[in-house]
Amino acid sequence: MNSPKNNPAKPTVIIIGRPNVGKSTLFNRLVGKKLALVDDQPGVTRDRRLGDAEIAGLQFTVVDTAGWEDEDELTLPGRMRKQTEASLEGADAAMFVVDARAGLTPLDNEIARYLREHDVPIVLVANKAEGKSGESGVLEAYSLGFGEPVAVSAEHGEGIADLFGGLWPIIGEQADAAEAAANAPLEEGEEAPLGPLKLAIVGRPNAGKSTLINRLLGEDRLLTGPEAGITRDSIAIDWEWEDKRSGTTREIRLIDTAGMRKKRNVTEKLEKLSVADARRAVDFAEVVVLLLDATQGLEHQDLKIAALALEEGRALMVAINKWDIAEDASSLFNGIKAALYDGLAQVRGLPVFSVSAKTGKGLDTMLGAAFTLRDSWSKRVPTAALNRWFDDALAANPPPAPGGRRIKLRYITQAGTRPPRFVIFGSRLDDLPKSYERYLINGIRSKLGFDAVPVRVTLKSAKNPYNANRGGGGNYSSGTKKS
Repeated sequence: MNSPKNNPAKPTVIIIGRPNVGKSTLFNRLVGKKLALVDDQPGVTRDRRLGDAEIAGLQFTVVDTAGWEDEDELTLPGRMRKQTEASLEGADAAMFVVDARAGLTPLDNEIARYLREHDVPIVLVANKAEGKSGESGVLEAYSLGFGEPVAVSAEHGEGIADLFGGLWPIIGEQADAAEAAANAPLEEGEEAPLGPLKLAIVGRPNAGKSTLINRLLGEDRLLTGPEAGITRDSIAIDWEWEDKRSGTTREIRLIDTAGMRKKRNVTEKLEKLSVADARRAVDFAEVVVLLLDATQGLEHQDLKIAALALEEGRALMVAINKWDIAEDASSLFNGIKAALYDGLAQVRGLPVFSVSAKTGKGLDTMLGAAFTLRDSWSKRVPTAALNRWFDDALAANPPPAPGGRRIKLRYITQAGTRPPRFVIFGSRLDDLPKSYERYLINGIRSKLGFDAVPVRVTLKSAKNPYNANRGGGGNYSSGTKKS
């Protein structure tokens, strides 16, 4: 459909090297966060991951890549190497990382030969150089022919500032120009651009999440294959979508995530880290697409993933993938919608789409709906309209009077958005039945345009009037009852 969006003004620096030399640790150090999964076993990183890096004011986009392995292109390690090779296209510089403690290996020399054949400027990085054990490896690295190696310890943060000296002559001018453009003041009457739609794709392993994103991008950006659990890190990709309905270009940050299996089936440390990373991606997203496999239908684990997204307050939609090979499609679609209605009582009317990552069917419709869903998730209802609805709702179905004492609901206000949050003020709210709370929440959804998004309602009771002379008269207590 469209190609990924790369900011042409900001320099891009690739981290390349064989497995387990500390590329992801260096990546995390440069971006100042633990974005990439790190483990002692080799081959943890499989897809390219981008991050915003800074060294002494030098700002650039850094790209973590899979460890370079000498395997057949059809194997998983071979496909990972092809992803790394593709990352060099359009890069402004590459940091070639070697392990100073282990010294050079034949694979290091092979990578060096490959890099010499390309036009990308190289900064040689000798990682794990702390202490005397790394000294010989740093000296040995001179033989690769890329000049003086920068000795660092990514794990301990030593020598990172020295990377500035290697990168500045290559990308300094471009980085300065990018920073100046980013900080340029807006012209009179010009509005700041809206941020991209943060769209996370979640689901069980092998539902086709990475394949779907590759289809949207129009290139093999993410590693795919028949093996379950290929994706480990949550990968965010900035992209521009051509919205044919409006004829406009819209920015999207696509977030691919690791497949989430049932908790009892997740035993390996690395898979636990991957699932935790996917959960963080849900929290980061604005709209979450739960991707189902049409050949397997809806399972209990899918409902648990959906519930997680709703608990985090994200807007949720469901896409049934592999529709091109679905059997008894109409019955399948209606069955899934009914099961979602029964299984997710906290939200009704979730958007459900049939799509095919293989053919592209339904993907534009799904993306258009995601923007509409974000609008609902971000909407604020005017106070007057909100309280008109509230008065009508109370008149149509007054609150109960347990024990002959009526519960009083006084007024409602919207406390926030993303997700929509409301506060209802009144008295004796601890006695308000859950069924009446559901009545109010359902009314907010159906009457105020929040059908498919999670709604948060907090009940606030009045303070004891006998405490009025103690500074609390006429106000409402901080004690709340949430629903």
